[in-house]
Amino acid sequence: METIADKSRDDELRNMDHNPVSAKTQADKDLVSSIKEKLEAVSSLKSIFRVPLKLLEVNENMYIPGTVSIGPLHHGKDGLKYMEDRKWHYLFTLLSRQPNQLESSLHECVNALSDLEKPARNFYAEELNLRSNQFIEMMLVDGCFIIELLLKYAIKGIRRGGDPIFVTPGLLNKVRCDLILLENQIPFLILQRLFQIVLVQVQHDQTLTLSELTFRFFRKQLPGDREFVNEKFSQEGYHLLDLIRQCYLPNYARVVSKKSVSQGDLESATKLKKDGIKFKRSKAKCLLKLKFSNGVLEVPPFTLHHFTEMLFSNMIALEQHQNDSQPFTSYALLMQAMVSTENDAKLFHKLRILIMNSYPEKEACDLFKRLGRKVDYEEDKFYFAGLIEQILEYKRVPKSWRKILKCNWLKTRTT
Repeated sequence: METIADKSRDDELRNMDHNPVSAKTQADKDLVSSIKEKLEAVSSLKSIFRVPLKLLEVNENMYIPGTVSIGPLHHGKDGLKYMEDRKWHYLFTLLSRQPNQLESSLHECVNALSDLEKPARNFYAEELNLRSNQFIEMMLVDGCFIIELLLKYAIKGIRRGGDPIFVTPGLLNKVRCDLILLENQIPFLILQRLFQIVLVQVQHDQTLTLSELTFRFFRKQLPGDREFVNEKFSQEGYHLLDLIRQCYLPNYARVVSKKSVSQGDLESATKLKKDGIKFKRSKAKCLLKLKFSNGVLEVPPFTLHHFTEMLFSNMIALEQHQNDSQPFTSYALLMQAMVSTENDAKLFHKLRILIMNSYPEKEACDLFKRLGRKVDYEEDKFYFAGLIEQILEYKRVPKSWRKILKCNWLKTRTT
C-alpha cells in the first residue's frame, strides 16, 4: 500500500522532471554537499593524539597539564578544576564586552560550533564519548578562554585588576605551558571561527589577527630567530602546538643520504673536533638548518629552558603518530649524539650554539637524552642522514689531502 510519504516523494520527483531548473538546483546542492564533505575530511585530519606510553614513562610532567584542561582528553580531572570557573568567567567577559550582546553572541557561537562539530571531532584520533551538547559547550568555553587570554595578554587595557592568571606569580607561565601540550588541544578551526564572531567585541585594536595574538603570547618562549618565526606564524596549523611546529619546519630540500645512515654513526662533538671537524654558530634563521661544508658544521643556536624542553617533547610526541619525515625527532637524536658529555656541552656553550641560561652542562646532556629516549623512528625518516653521511665521508679523507681539497674548494668559490 502506498503511504503518504511515498506519494509525496513521487510528486516531488515528477515536479523535478517537469522543472529542469529545480532538478539542476538540487543537483548543484548535492554536488556542493559532496565536495564540502571531502573538504571537511581533508581539513580535519587526525592530529590530536595521546602521547605514547613509553614517552610518558620518560618524563610525564612534559605531557600532562597541571593547571588548565583544554579539550576532552583531560576534561574534569582532579587538580584542573580550579581553572574551570576562570574559563567561564573569561567566556562571559568576552561575549558581553559589548552591551546587550551576550545572548545574541552565544546563539551565533553555538550555531557556528554546531556546524563544525563533525569536522572538529575528526581531529581527535580516538572516539569521544561526549554528547553533542557536551562537546559544543566544551569547545565554546575552552575556545573563548584561549581567545580572551590572548587578548588580555596583548591588550592590557581590557584586563581587570586582580585577575589571578596575571597577578599570581608563575601562573601565566603554567597556563602557557599547558596550552602547547599535545593532549591539551582543540582544533584551530574552532578558534578561528569563534574569533571571527567575537572580534567585533574588541574595540581597542581590530587589526590584530588570531595568528598575531598567538605569536605575541608565545614569542618570548619560542627558540630561534623571532622575526623568522613571526613570518612563519601566518601559516595554518591544525591546533596551537601544530601552528608553532609549522614555524620550524624546514622550507628547503634536505640532503639525501645514499646509504643507510643514522645518528648512531655520529660521534660526539669533542671527538669530531679531534678528527678535524670544526663547529660554528650558524646565522641561519631556521632552527633545524644545520649545514656541513669543507670540514665545518654550522649549527643554529638553541636556547635551553623548561618551556623549550616541553615544546620539543610534545612536537616529538606528535611526530610519533605521523607518517612523513620527523625533523624534530631527528634533531633530538642528532643533538643527543653530539652532546653526549659535559665537555660536549661546554664546547657548544663556548661557541654560543647552546644558550644555557642557568642550565649546568650535565643538565644539557640529560635534556637531549630525555628528548631522544624511547622515540620510534625509521631510517628513511631520519632528516639528517645526508648531513651525517657528509661528515663521515669527510672523516675518511686523509688529513694530508684536506688542505688540497680546501684550496680547490676556495678556487671554485672565487671563479
